[in-house]
Amino acid sequence: FLRIESFDPAEEYKMNHKKRGVALIFNQERFFWYLAMPERHGTNADKENLTRSLRKLDFEVQCFDNLKASEILEKVHEVSKSSHVDADCFFCIFLSHGENDHVFAYDAKIKIQDLTDLFKGDHCQSLVGKPKIFLIQACRGEKHDEPVVPMDVVDNADTLPGTNEVVADAAAVYTLPAGADFLMCYSVAEGYYSHRETINGSWYVQDLCHMLKEYGSSLEFTEILTVVNRMVSQRSVPFSKDPTAIGKKQVPCFASMLTKKLYFRPKSK
Repeated sequence: FLRIESFDPAEEYKMNHKKRGVALIFNQERFFWYLAMPERHGTNADKENLTRSLRKLDFEVQCFDNLKASEILEKVHEVSKSSHVDADCFFCIFLSHGENDHVFAYDAKIKIQDLTDLFKGDHCQSLVGKPKIFLIQACRGEKHDEPVVPMDVVDNADTLPGTNEVVADAAAVYTLPAGADFLMCYSVAEGYYSHRETINGSWYVQDLCHMLKEYGSSLEFTEILTVVNRMVSQRSVPFSKDPTAIGKKQVPCFASMLTKKLYFRPKSK
């Protein structure tokens, strides 16, 4: 067995490959009518904010809007089967509604573990020993057989155009993939609310992108996530058409199966 003295607590992931890696962003603003889910106004601001932030960190960002479940599974499967030999890591982001351990595509929900399983060692050999990051910005939808009262204030006829208001949805998206070197980032912890501003985007993505802009290439990534947890937890809803949302809080969380420190230091050109 390995002696504890042989472990270097400061050991870092090797991040000097030719490429940083692929970052997939699945952005769901609209949903098929029979899902009875409100549009996610403000999500395009999240997509654009994340795209800028990740490209600055040298990721190859690929964005997809309002894909069906089969299209998402096909794209993720395609990326999992491609070679990541020259890449440092892999990043996958879902901006959508969520329910239990699923996220919603345009027409159906997808089990998160079905996606993460495609990147485990026996399915994606070229990412073995490399960080695999999944970020879920998701709000919980209602049951499909019940009428849904839209939480989004811009769906109300009396809302002024251009007004940035806060939407509060309960969230329950939880899953832990088996295997080392995965990092699961969630916009909200179980039992809390996930807040999205109808113009500026979600609190979580706003604060994460702010931290990535300031410290993305210098701070260890889970330290960044910890600060983002603190930033979001200090926010509260200042104004909403829903009086029960006033003052509501949010606490993000992350589950790390990383085995080394993770830095996105600038790549030499």
